[in-house]
Amino acid sequence: MTAVDLNSDLGEGFGRWTLGDDAAMLAVVSSANVACGFHAGDPASIRRTVRLAVARGVAVGAHVGYRDLAGFGRRRMDVPSEELQADVVYQVGALQALAAAEGGRVSYVKPHGALYNTAAVDERVATDVAAAVAAVDPSLAVLGLPGSRALAAAEAAGLPTVAEAFADRAYTPAGTLVPRREPGAVLDDPDDVARRVLRLVTEGVVEAVDGSLVAVPAGSVCVHGDTPGAAAMARRVREVLDAAGVAVRPFTSAGA
Repeated sequence: MTAVDLNSDLGEGFGRWTLGDDAAMLAVVSSANVACGFHAGDPASIRRTVRLAVARGVAVGAHVGYRDLAGFGRRRMDVPSEELQADVVYQVGALQALAAAEGGRVSYVKPHGALYNTAAVDERVATDVAAAVAAVDPSLAVLGLPGSRALAAAEAAGLPTVAEAFADRAYTPAGTLVPRREPGAVLDDPDDVARRVLRLVTEGVVEAVDGSLVAVPAGSVCVHGDTPGAAAMARRVREVLDAAGVAVRPFTSAGA
């Protein structure tokens, strides 16, 4: 049976400010990338998200980012290696404690926003992230873009790696994501997104912005939880996959 993991960025509220509908998304996805307090999330809200994930049997991953609450972790920052590694270790450790308090465990790490994009192309940052994760727990998988420096560095550090694709993001003919600042970078039609995900899972390709087909090998597909109508879009993706007989389960259940 064809199977795929669906992941989503969750736990991204802060104090009285909420973002997205974690409960609705956790009814659909199989892996939760939980904010660790640096780009979003406070201890109480993070713990609530973890509690829901554990109750639903959803895998928990550490969504680590730059220390940038004001910019939601989407501003590129030049952080020295010693500090960056310590920041990643700190975030993973914090989520591990909150997960343990709820009877769960952290099984993978996915950088967020600017850290994700920078680690994909910057050798030093990719190596720092991988070194930090390996120092905490070498069994933790790293989730990232196919062919990225982030995954290469993680593999070199002896970490399990999983390539991911994005359900609601447009792709360039080179197989990279269209920058968010460009028109059409984020897709908003649930039926179109669901069809794209099904094709990606069954054929291994997505249609780029110029109409060409791009190969995107992926063991996990991200459906963002912070965009308008995200829950409805995620439900539609799940419906289409279920109807096609595609099993949705955590990549960690297959040994990452």
